[in-house]
Amino acid sequence: MIVEVVSVGRVSVDLYAAEPGVGFDGQQTFTKSVGGSPTNVAVAAARLGHRAAVVTKVGDDGFGAYVRERLAGWGVLTDFVGVQRGGQTPLALAALDPPETPTVAFYRGPAAPDTTLLPADLPDEVVRDCGLLWISQGALAQGSTATTCMTWLEQRARTGHTVLDLDYRAALWPDVLTARSAAQRAIAQSTVVVGNREECEMALGTSDPDAAADALLSAGVELAIVKLGADGALLAAAGGRWRIDPMPVQVVCGLGAGDAFGGALCHGLLNDWDVPRIGRFANAAGAYVSGRLTCADEMPSVADLTDMMAGEAT
Repeated sequence: MIVEVVSVGRVSVDLYAAEPGVGFDGQQTFTKSVGGSPTNVAVAAARLGHRAAVVTKVGDDGFGAYVRERLAGWGVLTDFVGVQRGGQTPLALAALDPPETPTVAFYRGPAAPDTTLLPADLPDEVVRDCGLLWISQGALAQGSTATTCMTWLEQRARTGHTVLDLDYRAALWPDVLTARSAAQRAIAQSTVVVGNREECEMALGTSDPDAAADALLSAGVELAIVKLGADGALLAAAGGRWRIDPMPVQVVCGLGAGDAFGGALCHGLLNDWDVPRIGRFANAAGAYVSGRLTCADEMPSVADLTDMMAGEAT
């Protein structure tokens, strides 16, 4: 099986509050979608035309069936989406209070299905031969999935594009030092690392973008990316360092911006674009999705982003 993008980690059903600026206590209506950062990245890559798969696991409940059906509809390969008998697919509720950084409540059991992945859940040849392997930091936090991800990273041995998303959710970890230790082990096996300032602080002990980039390049990473939110992004490689300006947008929900950025990053890497072009395209994808309510349902196509960037340039 030829797969361009393999993304590993969390999956959930997301419920988005319908009323902006209102907490959970005042909400009555929610919009349902598929979520989980690495799952969203796979959707984003598929929407951009790539043969993308997500490696995760759902429960054998109605929510799990919904996730598998929606992923297939978006063109994401579901061959590696397992079903745990008796398991419950996690839920995440988002209140747009404020829209830029919504309040999120996670409903995940002590052993969510996506924490139970085993090495046999992904064939060796897929690990070795896929164009891009995307590992979420959250996947390193709990259960057999944590050790399995490290096995796959070591098996891949920094071949092709091996991307670590520093995707940090403090609730998944006992403390920040444990999270940092796991991140540094994964960084040593990755060719590309991407995270925001808070995530760089977790992984590297600094939130300064340039210092974080220096630390990642010194660790052997080929491309270091620090997302700066409303300030754009910093991309650093051996050949230079580029600050990419943000694309102005009226934010509706900030949750999916980083995942759209990730899917666009995959697209640029697989097409062997130069670093500034990757940065501009990924920034546009993040802006596009932050101007919409949901994440997976709103991932842009190449045409969407081409039009958006052309409009910004005029």
